[in-house]
Amino acid sequence: MTRTAPARPVVPPRTMNARRLLVPAAIAAGLALLSGCAAEPAPEKPTPAATPTPTEAPKPDPEPVTPDPQANADLAAAVAANDGAAVASAIERGAELELRGEGGRTPLVAATKVNAIAAATALIEAGADVNAKDDIQDSAYLYAGAEGYDEILRLTLANGADLASTNRFGGTALIPAGEHGHVEVTRMLLAAGIDPDHVNDLGWTALQEAVLLGTDGADHQETVRLLLAGGADPNLRDGQGNTPLANAQARGMWALAELIQAAGGVQ
Repeated sequence: MTRTAPARPVVPPRTMNARRLLVPAAIAAGLALLSGCAAEPAPEKPTPAATPTPTEAPKPDPEPVTPDPQANADLAAAVAANDGAAVASAIERGAELELRGEGGRTPLVAATKVNAIAAATALIEAGADVNAKDDIQDSAYLYAGAEGYDEILRLTLANGADLASTNRFGGTALIPAGEHGHVEVTRMLLAAGIDPDHVNDLGWTALQEAVLLGTDGADHQETVRLLLAGGADPNLRDGQGNTPLANAQARGMWALAELIQAAGGVQ
């Protein structure tokens, strides 16, 4: 009896195609696992280092200027002679601009105290401190204002004068200007923006000082007019509680009293 071979099961075409696709993929994956040669991600490219910005080499400190005793002596002599050219020459040779002399005076304070305009001009142009004070609290700026030295005051105002600085009585430059009736000084200081109502240690403003220590003459009249026009309070009382009008009337300053009353002053 002849045996008949069992019939093979018929595999549908789609199943056969899927198997053909899966077999090569499985083989490739298996080989990769066995060999440890699975593809690695590409290494990141290193970021190039930033190029350092070149820096300038530090500049060496300037050589200190050695004080020249002879130049200092020449400067003092030039100030006394009010010789601007000689002042400039001494400074160029190393004279000290802020060297303190008698009474703590700088060369500029010394020049101002004798109204040496040429010397003061040369010193200020060279950079002298217009606010430096001597032992009695006078600076070139304050002293020029108090004494009515218009040219030196103008130079100090143009070169950093401190309008709020005060003298040994606690007063600004405007207060002694009021006392002495310095018309041009008063005009310059008010134009520069000084406080017209600053009160000194005696309790006086510039207006009160003009009334209490001034005269009833033309210069004081003009000074008072400027002060009132510049914002001075006509009713600011002194340390004793008196108004400027009351003080003017008590002293017989009838011209000043009239100006103050016209500006709204009361007793």
